Amino acid sequence: MVVVGAGPAGLFCAARLPADRSVVVLERMAEPGRKLLLAGSGQANLTHEGDVAAFLERFGEHGRFLRHALRSFSNAALAAWFAGHGVPLETRSDGKVFPVSRRADDVLEALRAACRENGVRIIPNARVRTVERDDDGFSVGVAGGGWRAASVVLATGGASYPETGSTGDGYRLAHALGHTVVEPRPALAPVEPGPYTFADLSGVSVSDAGLRVVRDGRQVAAGRGDLLFTHRGLSGPGVLDLSRDLRPGDRLIVSFVAIPPPETLDERLVRLCAERGPARLPTVLAPLGLPERLLRRLIAETGLPEETTGARLDRNGRRRLVGVLGGLSFAVDRIGGFSVAMTTAGGVALDEVNPKTMESRLVPNLFFAGEVLDIDGDTGGYNLQAAFSTGALAAATIARQPARD
Repeated sequence: MVVVGAGPAGLFCAARLPADRSVVVLERMAEPGRKLLLAGSGQANLTHEGDVAAFLERFGEHGRFLRHALRSFSNAALAAWFAGHGVPLETRSDGKVFPVSRRADDVLEALRAACRENGVRIIPNARVRTVERDDDGFSVGVAGGGWRAASVVLATGGASYPETGSTGDGYRLAHALGHTVVEPRPALAPVEPGPYTFADLSGVSVSDAGLRVVRDGRQVAAGRGDLLFTHRGLSGPGVLDLSRDLRPGDRLIVSFVAIPPPETLDERLVRLCAERGPARLPTVLAPLGLPERLLRRLIAETGLPEETTGARLDRNGRRRLVGVLGGLSFAVDRIGGFSVAMTTAGGVALDEVNPKTMESRLVPNLFFAGEVLDIDGDTGGYNLQAAFSTGALAAATIARQPARD
């Protein structure tokens, strides 16, 4: 059989197939796993803690499709597999799961070693140009030759980080076989507002910012998470997660402070002014916990002089502060493209794939795994877990079939 793509989904699928199968992994790049090496900034955030229900929520409306895959091969199963292959994992305080070594290279080597042990052949520099179905199986065409296979797994990844080999080949191959492809678009990408006047804050981050997406005067999405100012726009996990819901022309409303009810932000400001009446605004607002550079910049956005004391801050001044601290609005000019997006939204339509087997509903013995499918989750290891789980499920399904390759 042939697996197209030597990323995490393809390698894991191949590694879990029975050793008596003849398995070939065709990889268009010179080395496998190029994109995997970027995961978690090279530290390989492989998965996240939590049960299946919590995972499914992280994939939005398409989460239900993954239920069987995640139940069949969970985050706990993934940790056990890697520990058994010499790469123990550990969970950080934020729930993200990494190899103890913090080395993506160790993860890739474990996958390659498991493939070698199973007799899997990984063929580099083998871009698949065609996959055709006939009565006897599949013909898989590559430059200068081809392969015959009873089963094919498309695990080509999406279209993000194309320099790693994820250039959307799987969409083309799936479409040629009759599958519908939901238009791919960048996901988990930074946001570029226009105009953007905060480039001087590049590198400043805010923990647990409140984020809302407003389109045509109506809120269409909301979330919370860390925010990072960059020289071109806004990034950080909270913004990246919400980028899947953003479109050019939207407004991204940012609340930099979280005020637990029943107190409102205005009431908090009244209290701080009473407690620190003689102090200047930066000192009055310091208990809000914002980085000093950001706090001073937000005060400047209100037009209030920094020399204003808490005792002299009137209702109009508080209203202006509430506006920038609790609801600063950014006009979205564009979402970062595929070259900077961490994953891809869109892909092979899910209603044409059996979620209990990962087999095509249209083409017998054609399987899909990983980002080539129309699924994309939040940051934090969710997308890699989906790649491993769908690859494992495809392998389990193929293993139950009579060997023909």
